Amino acid sequence: MKAVVLESAENPIIVKEVSKPSPGAGEVLVQIKAAALNRRDFWITQGKYAGIKYPTILGADGSGIVTEAGEGGADWMGKEVIINPSHNWGEHAEFQGKDFKILGLPDDGTMAEYVLVKAEYLYPKPTHLDWEQAAAIPLASLTAYRALFTKAHLKKGDKVLIVGVGAGTGTFLLQWAVAAGAQVFVTSGSGDKLDRAKQLGASAGVNYKAQDWAQELKHLAGGFDIVVDSALGPDFAKIPDVCNPGARIVFFGGTAGNIPEINARPLFWKQIQILGTTMGTQEEFKAMLAFVNEHNIVPVVDEIYPLADAKAAFEKMGASKQFGKIVLKIS
Repeated sequence: MKAVVLESAENPIIVKEVSKPSPGAGEVLVQIKAAALNRRDFWITQGKYAGIKYPTILGADGSGIVTEAGEGGADWMGKEVIINPSHNWGEHAEFQGKDFKILGLPDDGTMAEYVLVKAEYLYPKPTHLDWEQAAAIPLASLTAYRALFTKAHLKKGDKVLIVGVGAGTGTFLLQWAVAAGAQVFVTSGSGDKLDRAKQLGASAGVNYKAQDWAQELKHLAGGFDIVVDSALGPDFAKIPDVCNPGARIVFFGGTAGNIPEINARPLFWKQIQILGTTMGTQEEFKAMLAFVNEHNIVPVVDEIYPLADAKAAFEKMGASKQFGKIVLKIS
């Protein structure tokens, strides 16, 4: 079978023939129709991720059809599915256990014609979505769902700020919050991305490259009940000033750097919470899919590449040019 293989530090993305796996007890083989990229995949190819091993088939997100099943997986034969990439979460819903892992490293992932997974991580593909849209869901959507609903306790009428709306998780955050009845504001370094966010339901947006972006947001919204940030870095110091009393700040990355030195007084005086999150539980994945189906959510797909052009897809991811998800069409 053909697969996108993390071959070495010198040649991180190679499309090559590899052996097709066979399912054992409790496992199934999924013929992948489409696989989506995540920022995690890009960082792995750059050597900036823990636990890198060579060779590994990349990819956490995928949709496809079950073609083979080991003992205990026969009920899934022939079914159209998506795969939960959050494996071995553990017994505590509040945090992942020591055996937690994400599909696509250390285990072989979805950027291949077939992937081997445990049947417990399969879910029916939403019927209103095509293969590419369905493949866009798993990792980013689960991350967004846990951030908004489990961590931030989003409710109708909340004012929500999404810092950096262009990537896959950012667009899901916007879609979830709008569907839940929140008033959503966004930031981006691109005017085009701000315009597209408004088309998805954002009330307003500001360019974070402007020196006074925080003051402009405060003027537009008055203050925020929830802020979700995946960038952090120096600008994070401005976030507490735009928060309402009792606000929740949730973050799941630090692409712009660490949390800087900030004025502690607004944090404790306004009872602001800063909450870290990543991925999510099986129960949250199930609830997230129910939300997708209930609200007929259609993921934003930026561009679709054939498997043979995987390198070009990764280059676009590295340039941060996308709005929504970048997807590989596998079969």
